[in-house]
Amino acid sequence: MFIYVNVVGWSTPSRVFCPVLTRPWLDSPGNSLIDAEKGNRMSAVTYVEAIVVGALQGVSELFPVSSLGHSILLPALVGGSWQRDLSIGKDSPYLAVLVAMHVATALALVLFFRRDWVRIIGGLLTSIRHREVRTADQRLAWLLVLATIPVGIAGLLLESLLRDYLGKPVPSAIFLALNGGVLFAAERFSRPKPSAESAVRRSEDTVDFSAEETLVMRAVTVEETTDARLSKLGVGEAVLIGSAQILALLPGISRSGITMVAGLRRGLGHEDAARFAWLLATPVILAAGVLKLPSLFTPENSPSLGPALVGSLVAGVASYIAVRFLTKYFETRTLTPFAIYCFVAGIGSLLFFTL
Repeated sequence: MFIYVNVVGWSTPSRVFCPVLTRPWLDSPGNSLIDAEKGNRMSAVTYVEAIVVGALQGVSELFPVSSLGHSILLPALVGGSWQRDLSIGKDSPYLAVLVAMHVATALALVLFFRRDWVRIIGGLLTSIRHREVRTADQRLAWLLVLATIPVGIAGLLLESLLRDYLGKPVPSAIFLALNGGVLFAAERFSRPKPSAESAVRRSEDTVDFSAEETLVMRAVTVEETTDARLSKLGVGEAVLIGSAQILALLPGISRSGITMVAGLRRGLGHEDAARFAWLLATPVILAAGVLKLPSLFTPENSPSLGPALVGSLVAGVASYIAVRFLTKYFETRTLTPFAIYCFVAGIGSLLFFTL
């Protein structure tokens, strides 16, 4: 880059070219970035912001309240430097940091369900090797594979478009309120089945493991029994439940929430619906995060690497605690409290931004 310099003291005023070494992606304050093509000022995420957002991401990704919606609404509500630093947009450092936090959330889910994933992956491998789908683990593995295909395709085609057009406070507030309405409606209209049908379901839930090639029947865990119930879903039902995740591309619509609603509508109980939702979400979140993670290591995002690491650790811990809590919660409780929260928070945010 060259600039003109007025030379003072010469007999004839002159202007000469002087080379100036610059780093086009860095602004002088040291914590801000400049988009060289557009000239837009972008700020690196701070450690405090990363810790707060990491905790929020870890909890809200698994609670049925929309992590993306909260990641957009919180900075806008706080305002000031938070709104500037935590702006979602193309090539935004904040977006890259959120990707890292999503990977941490997925890893926390893998850790929590590690025994399940060992059985499910083992079932998939044996199914491929023997060309059969016989056991509950083999069937559940294929149901998860088939059920994640629609959201995977939709994410590749629509995620950036929807984020750019709808990743703003007002749309996020509207969709968060709608998320609350959907959760409430699911609880209102997905009533438990009559006692006679419940008795039939209980008999169907008794799982026969005698087909396994063992000489002595082993003890069966609660998780295996639950997964065996999930494996009884039809292929169409599983794909329909998994496809519900596509709606979570809208900021404010919860991935776990909308998937649970689809599961409840297909006759699953709250515990089974939540478990299936988290099993479905794990490969989707992990694959999307790994695909986009290289964007964090570009030169313009280098100031955010430290905060991204710290925020991801916080997100992972928060996710693990959240899933431990929710697995117990949904054994006896419903989506209603989350529905009320989402509706109130969504309407309140909408009034804040529009009045």
